[in-house]
Amino acid sequence: MNTADLGLPVRVPSTALFTDQYELTMLQAALKAGTAERRSVFEVFTRRLPEGRRYGVVAGTGRVLDAVENFRFDDDVLGFLSERDIVDAATLDRLAGYRFSGDISGYPEGEVYFPGSPILRVEGTFAECVLLETVILSILNHDSAIAAAASRMSSAAGERPLVEMGARRTHELAAVAAARSAYIGGFTTTSDLAAGFRYGIPTVGTSAHAFTLLHDTERDAFQAQIDSLGRGTTLLVDTYDVAEAVRTAVEIAGPELGAVRIDSGDLLLVAHRVRRQLDDLGATHTRIIVTSDLDEYAIASLAAAPVDAYGVGTQLVTGSGHPTASMVYKLVARAESDDPAAPLVPVAKKTTGGKTSIGGRKWAARRLDPHGVAEAEVIGTGDVPAELAGRQLLVDLVRAGEVLTREPLDTVRDRHTAARAGLPLSATQLSRGEPVIPTEYVHAPSGN
Repeated sequence: MNTADLGLPVRVPSTALFTDQYELTMLQAALKAGTAERRSVFEVFTRRLPEGRRYGVVAGTGRVLDAVENFRFDDDVLGFLSERDIVDAATLDRLAGYRFSGDISGYPEGEVYFPGSPILRVEGTFAECVLLETVILSILNHDSAIAAAASRMSSAAGERPLVEMGARRTHELAAVAAARSAYIGGFTTTSDLAAGFRYGIPTVGTSAHAFTLLHDTERDAFQAQIDSLGRGTTLLVDTYDVAEAVRTAVEIAGPELGAVRIDSGDLLLVAHRVRRQLDDLGATHTRIIVTSDLDEYAIASLAAAPVDAYGVGTQLVTGSGHPTASMVYKLVARAESDDPAAPLVPVAKKTTGGKTSIGGRKWAARRLDPHGVAEAEVIGTGDVPAELAGRQLLVDLVRAGEVLTREPLDTVRDRHTAARAGLPLSATQLSRGEPVIPTEYVHAPSGN
């Protein structure tokens, strides 16, 4: 079931205060200066990938669309702003009627990106675009970081399924977003029921050590679980002695036992021992699931082990050491006046310290080699070269304030699988390295 992404089965409140105060004070000053209505172009990009990463993953776009639609200043929000004297009366009047009426384009969710990629482009008046900065970055930075970690883990896991189980290691709402991003990145299921309800992600779960400890003996616990959930359940076998637990599990459930889970110890060694024991007991089809603070490196180290699935929590929901994608939201072009027909002029921050940006409304395309493998991320302003016209990456997401489409999560997940497969093989190496393809800039005359 993937219909959840096509609607909102859970009520989404106003997102208007998911912002920084200076967005509103900039609006107030721009209104007073007469510049608030200038047509403007903002772009989301990152100057660099996290250290050692070869590619990034676009995730959170669907949540951004929800946030933009729900960016409304209701009476309670306006009352808060007034009581705190955050903005003046004229600005409050303007906020009361706020509705984003501009255009948004971007890389489709699930696509990969590289340094400088214009991941999202927001166009409209300065007044309506500037307010969206914080909420857009909050969503994209979090979700893309989780999706990138998930992608690396799923690549390391190969055909073995991955269970997302990090809800207890992060904020309760972040956990739902993390499960969504993990699914995009290649995970197959989640333990978080809110994520299953909100996004239709398949959910799994059986028992923890507490269930075993509740009972007088491990045998009693296993019997109770099998009586309730059937022989196909997964039994946790490392509460006491693993070998004894496996023997007891097969004795009670028989060869139809679905799986055993190992959550501690030397997973490589224990998995081999458990596999031999299961086979000797006739449970040749019983699967082995391993958990216990796994990351992509631990998963890769278990590639030769007789493991059937992995459960990942902490390292996933914290981005496996990189909890943000370090994306920024920058004004790259603005009109010379508030005349809707006024031409756009490129603008950019010029400073030292590595925080420069490139002005101009940009397009992006991925150049392929003769074998159809990506060889460069080409970013430019002005006209798109004819040879790249069919390889453009940005798609329309919002036009005149209206969301054009919402995609089922499985579509996004499949897109990521295809995008990653289109990169050079070295993209999936876990050794540290530079982005797997370079970013090239093309500057051409523009009529805008």
